[in-house]
Amino acid sequence: MRKISFADISIFVLKYIFNWRFWIAEITKKSRIYRKIVDKMLFEDDEIIVVPNTININKKIESEGSEFLPTQVIKDVIKRCDDIVIMNSCLCRASNNCEDYPQDIGCIFLGPTTRKIPKNIGHKATVEEALDHVDKADAAGLSHIIGRNKIDTVWMNVRPGKGLLTICHCCPCCCLWKVYPNLDDEISDKLERLDGVTVKLHEENCRMCKKCLNEVCMFQAISLKDGKISIDHDNCKGCGLCVNSCKFDAITIDYTDETIDNVVNRMDDLLEIRDF
Repeated sequence: MRKISFADISIFVLKYIFNWRFWIAEITKKSRIYRKIVDKMLFEDDEIIVVPNTININKKIESEGSEFLPTQVIKDVIKRCDDIVIMNSCLCRASNNCEDYPQDIGCIFLGPTTRKIPKNIGHKATVEEALDHVDKADAAGLSHIIGRNKIDTVWMNVRPGKGLLTICHCCPCCCLWKVYPNLDDEISDKLERLDGVTVKLHEENCRMCKKCLNEVCMFQAISLKDGKISIDHDNCKGCGLCVNSCKFDAITIDYTDETIDNVVNRMDDLLEIRDF
């Protein structure tokens, strides 16, 4: 009989409390002490960036005569790492019994701390396998979030956090980070939209199919106001899921000329794991 590990216990606990996550997050807005405890335990020093999904996003980022799709940023990060572990399945989608997106497309973990990840959580992968995993996530319509997430070091019981970079492939219904709108601003502000990325609504193309309203937005940025679709740009993180849901080009993602420099600089900061 296999010995029960800390990871086994953590997975069981996470699945048990998964549907309580919104209530737990809401308390951070009501109690200053509770907010500090949650921040210290799960979100301290987090730096998390949303990278738009590339499916149905036709506009490419151009810089110095070259162009690439947003996901290429993630692929470039993967190519520069030696230690890669791919999660065996998505704990979030499995916990939520998600039927709309693949449960077998889990997170990608990068950095030397991945060597401590238990095998029942994830398996060591090559660069090629990780790149193929990103393509599968893109094809499935998932949105990417990349950064240092303290909560991953906690539930997997691995340290140090600076040696671990997480690439999540998120769907609208189940990602743990969907709780961010329910968290106090001091915590939720750690989840950032890429500088220079803007989601635009083109009312002249909208057919009011309302597909973008069907719990597509992870950040509660889309709503119906006065009979029209509305985007709250303060809440929007530029994930691109609403763009994927719209078949009439009523929602698009645009980039400024500064986006490339911002992306490269931020990724270089996160890649400090190479020097660990």
